Amino acid sequence: MSQSRNPEKGLPDNADCPSGSGGFDIMEAEIYSEELDVAVRVVHLACSLCQRVQEGLVSASSDHVKSKDDDSPVTVAGFRASSVNYLMLLSSQTDWSVQAMVSWILSEHFGSQNVSIVAEEDVETLSNPDSAGLLDVVVTTVNKCLAEAPKFGLKKPAKTLGNSQVLNAISRCNSSGGPTGRHWVLDPVDGTLGFVRGDQYAVALALIEDGKVIIGVLGCPNYPMRKEWLNYHHEHYRAMTESLLPSPHSWDEGCVMYTRRGSGKAWMQPLIHGDETLEWPNFAKSIQVSSIDDPALATFCEPMERTNTNHSFTAGLAHSVGLRKKPLRVYSMVKYAAIARGDAEIFMKFATAGYKEKIWDHAAGVLIVEEAGGVVTDAGGRPLDFSKGMYLEGLDRGIIACCGVPLHDKIVSAIFASWDSSNL
Repeated sequence: MSQSRNPEKGLPDNADCPSGSGGFDIMEAEIYSEELDVAVRVVHLACSLCQRVQEGLVSASSDHVKSKDDDSPVTVAGFRASSVNYLMLLSSQTDWSVQAMVSWILSEHFGSQNVSIVAEEDVETLSNPDSAGLLDVVVTTVNKCLAEAPKFGLKKPAKTLGNSQVLNAISRCNSSGGPTGRHWVLDPVDGTLGFVRGDQYAVALALIEDGKVIIGVLGCPNYPMRKEWLNYHHEHYRAMTESLLPSPHSWDEGCVMYTRRGSGKAWMQPLIHGDETLEWPNFAKSIQVSSIDDPALATFCEPMERTNTNHSFTAGLAHSVGLRKKPLRVYSMVKYAAIARGDAEIFMKFATAGYKEKIWDHAAGVLIVEEAGGVVTDAGGRPLDFSKGMYLEGLDRGIIACCGVPLHDKIVSAIFASWDSSNL
């Protein structure tokens, strides 16, 4: 049965917001209800934008594929399938498109003077005269996306945005965060390689106030609502459901997870498709972490890329604590989604020397896991500190997310026992 909306809190009627949890009380719930409402809607819209990129690609020019400083591709294009691999191609939707759209909506709703945004992409590349064609593509994408904003309960522009307006929206995402004030933290497309390869990726938006993550929203366009579909690549969902399932609504591809600090709950809602209109939280359902505390039954997640983590070290840890299942290697913050929903029990990441973890890669996912009942700390057992700016400064060795304290304590103990013999 669908749940009716509680207009005062933007939560299902059966949601409770206990006082005394992390300094959170009913008054604070009222303060953040509008921010949560807008954040959920804008992430839904961003997911729709990303899906349209993947579904609408026919041909493109690789001339516009740019690279980040760390050599990972920026999603200024998209992909198409070939017999060999997925190719990076030009498309109308990008990290910049999502960032510009989110920036514009937040600024219009709350007032640009009141909005501070920490985000991954800057405007330098798009401002280059050589990127005029790419900028035109981004502007077109943003305008097409914003034209559909009313479907998601959001305001659309009175007239089409021009190049300078889109560039200004992106350039407003120049905050460095810090210990005071309100800062929105955005990762427009987290898991770029997953995106271009047709695999898992996420749109992540969080609100940090005075150094603490208050709101977390995680859009996972290729993550199925039903756990049993995890065994299939998302491209097979449609074909399989058309032939095997009784109705098109017996499955859902893609979801948005969200929470608010101190609520003690996290929720998940399916993405809308076609001509549907977003009505949230009418179809939202509460999610919680797994109750498994036996390492032999637990599943652990880790990043796909070896450059992002040390697979051999995590394999050694897994063996030492009795983990026997094959690791679930997933792109992006979808790993946090898997923990929060109970699809996996442990997430471990140990970056190589010199790599600095960025707050937009973790803020939304960490809060969702915590409010769903899980535990997230650094490898020394300390809570992650989001008050130091753009990076998780002072991080002790790595990041550990678990469904509960028993597994978490075993992992942390194993790290202390084996760290000196590692090459990290």
